[in-house]
Amino acid sequence: MMLRNGNIIIPMTYDSRQQAADITDLEQQCSRADSIQLSSDLEHLVKKDGDHALLCYREDQLIGLLSWFASGSGEAQINGMVHPDYRREGVFRSLVERAGQDIAPLGIHKLSYKIPGGSETGLGAASALGARFSRSEYAMSYDPLTTLQPVPEDLHLLPATPADWEFMISCSSQAFGESQEETREYFTETDEPERVTYIAWAEGQALGLIRVNYINEDTAFIHNFCILPSCQGKGVGGKVLRQTLGLLLQKPYPVIRLSVVTENVRALNLYIRAGFKVRSEFKYYSGSL
Repeated sequence: MMLRNGNIIIPMTYDSRQQAADITDLEQQCSRADSIQLSSDLEHLVKKDGDHALLCYREDQLIGLLSWFASGSGEAQINGMVHPDYRREGVFRSLVERAGQDIAPLGIHKLSYKIPGGSETGLGAASALGARFSRSEYAMSYDPLTTLQPVPEDLHLLPATPADWEFMISCSSQAFGESQEETREYFTETDEPERVTYIAWAEGQALGLIRVNYINEDTAFIHNFCILPSCQGKGVGGKVLRQTLGLLLQKPYPVIRLSVVTENVRALNLYIRAGFKVRSEFKYYSGSL
């Protein structure tokens, strides 16, 4: 896609080393200019069937990046950055408009912009696009110096089987307050080989689930961690988390990450007790396509 100002927008090729290097350079340029650590989430872009990404070039210079994925809640989550020398020229808006051509046919009409806390440039871009504040999340990672608490023996994690499908939908729907239809759609969209669902069992009863996205050989991302409402408040969550950490540390995975809504104090404290530390904060703004 050629723009009037000579910029070219192209889809990223996941296995292009040159494009990956260009993205890393852009990430560093923006981080220095904004005095904040920005992330392109490159590990999600260089995987086959990973996040979608659009690159904006002016001649041989990468000046803008937009990546997105369908979150499963009828939204496309947007992450992006623009080179500090080319801001206020409509680069990000052009990327959003181009991404809309791919997103709209999927029946998705809502966008969620992921903005690092403290990024005035990002907040300004969201405001210019008419987006409104939705929520804040902490990005957390496990401290490898933490002494792992004893792994409970009265609870077991087993990889989910097709027979667990309806339990997964019911448990997640109840725990997160979303409809079973939305939950079913989300699990269908995220049914990928590198994303494994584990069911928590005790005395023959399924109590909850936790999912791990094995991003690469070094990094695992914990998400969709939920316990049946009837089993909450009984220490089950802590046991499931310790079982999961024990599993990941055996492999081993040196980087274990997760995110939590800042207002979810109960979950935040659970993660801190388990050895996770807050690394950064992100704000999400919702807008229309």
